Amino acid sequence: QRVGELKARLRLPSSDAAREGQQVERLRSLAQAANLDPDFAEKFLAFIIKEVIRHHETTRVRADSSS
Repeated sequence: QRVGELKARLRLPSSDAAREGQQVERLRSLAQAANLDPDFAEKFLAFIIKEVIRHHETTRVRADSSS
């Protein structure tokens, strides 16, 4: 929540494609090392990222409407 507030205050984008790509690769590697399905791990992370971005965007809209 604090990250979303900071991004809204500083007018930073809600998402960072480069960072998300790094995290996907890291998670896929960890999943493979643990003998888990890397495709499932990636889909799960994508869901989490989507929700975080949605919350950041909601925070930005609230910040914009209160200024």
